[in-house]
Parts: sequence; structure tokens; C-alpha cells
Amino acid sequence: MEIDRARHLSRVAALLRDAPVVALLGARQVGKTTLARAVARRWRGSVARFDLEDPADLARLSDPILALEGLLQDFAPLGE
Repeated sequence: MEIDRARHLSRVAALLRDAPVVALLGARQVGKTTLARAVARRWRGSVARFDLEDPADLARLSDPILALEGLLQDFAPLGE
């Protein structure tokens, strides 16, 4: 069963109008990844997702400018 996240989807869309990168932060297992995937399905541009529990993604983000280079024109949801 999927939870209706219309309000959350609208809020993330509004944030993306103001900023090219949005971080979804919260406790484990509350739906951050599910929300990021739902936003990505609706997004018209390219999408990149970083999992902050993945050592490879954390290593890439140790230099955020390099990690996000080329993505800032579009969308980079940051997950867990």
C-alpha cells in the first residue's frame, strides 16, 4: 500500500523551483527514498540520487562541487 504523498510531492516541487538540489532528511524507514523516486518519475529533467548510507556516494560527496558538477542545471535528490 502506497501512502498518499501529494502534499510532500508539491512541497519538493516548490523547493526545486528555488534550488537545483533538495535534500530529503529524516529518520530511517519513513519514506524518503519512496518520495525521491516519486519526484523523479514526475521530473522532466535528468535525475541523480545519492544514498548517504552508501560509502561510495559518501566518498563522492566528500567534494560536493565535483559530485554535483554538471547536475546543477537539473535535479539531484539526496536520499538517506
